[in-house]
Amino acid sequence: MTDIELPDAIRVFIEATNAGDSEAFVSAFAPDAYVNDWGREFHGRRGVSDWNHTDNIGVQAHFDLVSAQRDSADGRYLLTLQVSGNGYNGTGPMAFELRDGLIASLRIS
Repeated sequence: MTDIELPDAIRVFIEATNAGDSEAFVSAFAPDAYVNDWGREFHGRRGVSDWNHTDNIGVQAHFDLVSAQRDSADGRYLLTLQVSGNGYNGTGPMAFELRDGLIASLRIS
């Protein structure tokens, strides 16, 4: 699985998704957050909320952590998650960049 301790924001990202807690999920992101989901872009917490509704908690997504790596640059993490639910099902990478303890950007590819 992983030997690194996940930062709180990433841990909340996973736990809030699995609990269906949209408020906690969105609060893990910075106010000016950026999400890129296979080229689809979402900006700010409103964009995160929209993405959450259409592609995450809104489709009952569930995350199981497969692996996690911390980049040499502070605040960057690459996770591999097993995703299940009523949307995408499969394993894929998610690249996080943190700022001030919150998720500043998330790239899914």
